[in-house]
This record gives sequence, C-alpha cells and structure tokens, in this order.
Amino acid sequence: MLSKCRVASRLTRPVSREQLRLISSKEVIEKEDKYAAHNYHPIPAVLSKGKGVFVWDVEGKRYFDYLSGYSANNFGHCHPKILEALEKQSKILHHTSRAFFNDVLGEYSEKVTKLFGYDKLLPMNTGVEADDTACKLARKWGYKKKNIPKNQAKLIFCSENFWGRSLAAVSASTDPDSFEGYGPFMPGFSCVPYNDLKALETALCDPLVCGFMVEPIQGEAGIKVPDEGYLKGIRELCTKYNVLWIADEIQTGLGRTGKRLAVDYENVKPDILVLGKALGGGVYPVSAALADDSVMLVIEPGTHGSTFGGNPLGCRVAIASLDVLEKEGISENAYKMGEIMRKELSSRINKKVVCEIRGKGLLNAIVMNRNYAEAWDVCLQLKEKGLLAKPTHDDIIRFAPPLIINEQELSESLEIIVNTINSIPT
Repeated sequence: MLSKCRVASRLTRPVSREQLRLISSKEVIEKEDKYAAHNYHPIPAVLSKGKGVFVWDVEGKRYFDYLSGYSANNFGHCHPKILEALEKQSKILHHTSRAFFNDVLGEYSEKVTKLFGYDKLLPMNTGVEADDTACKLARKWGYKKKNIPKNQAKLIFCSENFWGRSLAAVSASTDPDSFEGYGPFMPGFSCVPYNDLKALETALCDPLVCGFMVEPIQGEAGIKVPDEGYLKGIRELCTKYNVLWIADEIQTGLGRTGKRLAVDYENVKPDILVLGKALGGGVYPVSAALADDSVMLVIEPGTHGSTFGGNPLGCRVAIASLDVLEKEGISENAYKMGEIMRKELSSRINKKVVCEIRGKGLLNAIVMNRNYAEAWDVCLQLKEKGLLAKPTHDDIIRFAPPLIINEQELSESLEIIVNTINSIPT
C-alpha cells in the first residue's frame, strides 16, 4: 500500500507541459479527415465553445456565428432557459418510445397546435423526417380523401428546393450534387419553377396531384424571396384544385424571417406545416408536421412512426424553445435587426463586388460578382477577421446570425463584413 506521503507527492507533482497541451485545430481537422466520412466541406474553424451570438475555436479565438447551425440556433448558443429545461428533464425521464404514453407529449402537442392553429401534431426528429412525413400524409390523403387511384399520386415541388439528403429528398432535387449517383428516384415527384404561379396552376390541374411542397423563402438556393402575393396565390390554387399545400418552414419558421412563420407575411395557412431546426433550440433534434384532423387522421396506428419522435426530453426542450420565441420578442428583434442589416449593407458595400442583397428578417444573402471574388474565398477572409458564414453555391453567402443579436453586436459584425468586402480589389 502506498504511504500517505507518496500519495500526497503524486497528487501535488507538477503537470508536464505535454499533459497541459490542448489539441490544436490542425490535429482535429486531420483526425476528422482520417476517420469521418467526407460528406461536408467545412470552413476550417474548429469550434469548442458557444455563448449567445459567439463561438470560440480550440485556440480561444472568438467569432460571430453568422450561420446559426443552419438556423437551428435561432435563440443563440446555450440559452439558459432551454438548457435548464434540457437538464431538468434529462434527470427525470428522457426516452420511452411511443409504445407508451409519456407525461410531456400531450402538453407539447397542445402548445404547438394552439400556437400555430392546427388540430394535430405528428412529432419527428429531423427536418428531412418531418418533410418526408408531410409527403406521406399528402399521399395517404390523396388516396383516402381525393380518391386518387392506387399508387398514382403525384407530388409537386419547386426547382432548386432543398429539404435534406434522404432518397425521397434527392428525388425531388434539381441539384446534381444532391441527386447524381443515387437513382432510381421516387416516382410521382416533379418540379415547377419557383415563384411562378402560372406554371404551378398548370401542374395542379392534374387530378392525380395530391400535394405541393414549397419553402416560403428558398434557403439553400440562396435566400430567394418570392414576389409579394406568391404565397396567397399558392393558397388559392391549392384550394381551387383540391391539393394539399405543404409549407416547409424548417428554416424560415420560428422567427427567422421577422415573423413567427414566413407565411404570416401574407396571412395564409398551409394545409400541412413543417417545423424543425430551431424547434429543438439547437440543443436537441425536434421536428414536427402539423395539420387539421381532416388530413392528419388518415394516419392510423402502425402506419407511421419514429423511435425518438415525441420523447419527453425533446418535447420539454421544444416547449422551452417556443416559450423563448414568444416571451423574449425574438421575431420582433429579427425583423428590426434584419432591416438594419440590409440597409447598412446596401448603403456601404461595394456594388461592383456584391451584385445583390436580399432576404427577410435575419435570413439574408449577398450575391458575389465572381469576376472579383468567389464566395468561399470571402468566407475564409471573414473567418480570419472573426465572423463565420458559409457559401451556398459558388457566388452566394448566407448571413443568418442568432435572432437574439443586439444592435451593438450587429454593428460590430457588419463592420467585419463591410471591411472584408470593400477590401477586395476591383
């Protein structure tokens, strides 16, 4: 047995510099490159901490987060109320499966359905699962309610849509990077041009069409905002031709565009509303499809499900996230900060380098003139100056900071963007 003196000496022995050394960004990147699949091309920032609108890398450098986890972190990093809900529920009951009832799903479902004005909620985990659920709902409704002949139901999407990487999602894609090499594709899927009501009506005339799924603002396509009246026109056409309108608000919803939902700008209600990303507060995967009973009740026990969908931990986190959305003026702040952002960028940025500035709320993008700079290279320059953003396509940079950003933080981050763009030689 070791003596007390030897134990004490071992406990107080100086720690070597090697033992104290933290892993470097280079080592992290090399390890991920060796052991993880190469299905992403990340900006080379190795993040280890987040708080509010900021993240820090392993060397301790601070950055403004202008991606917000693809809008999952609408309420910022480590929001205390959301983390409190996560911690408290995780110590009580975190997962049961839907084989049994749990004491949180009903409370969560009531909160969400009343907030958005629907009869029922179908809980899932990720955005692509919730969108897939919406497609299944539309097909089942088409067969049971619209009397479409068996296995002939059609779904319409928009060109340049993006709703994930599942086989169903890539079957709806017009982007070769998404679909090339993954055929054969889902039958009954086709696309019409975005923001084109005439083309949409031509497609909806087909009596075999059961649903039309669209992003109110196209995200991955480069923050494409449709003309005023487009969403209202969708509602009218879908009603006219007895087709379910599915609004994919996974990225645009929950305050991101300056309204609770992007469809609120035109005061229209989709038949199926799909939510995700920020619904889990950025700390837990939570998604949902919402619909009224006339649509939702075509799903019967055993015909659709999810192992983790509706688990008590996810439900409690989502309740907390919605409380933050409603009680902390998130949508209003996003609207105000977005107006300031676009005004500042429009008045100060070099118009030779940036061809267009577009967006709503805090879902914005700049389109680069590729004669002067590539979007990827500009994002690397922004990273060096302390701001993280990500290109979508070769010429578009998305700016989507957490919706809790204040005017001082916005001003400081805009200085980085403006100075970086205006330093590009023309």
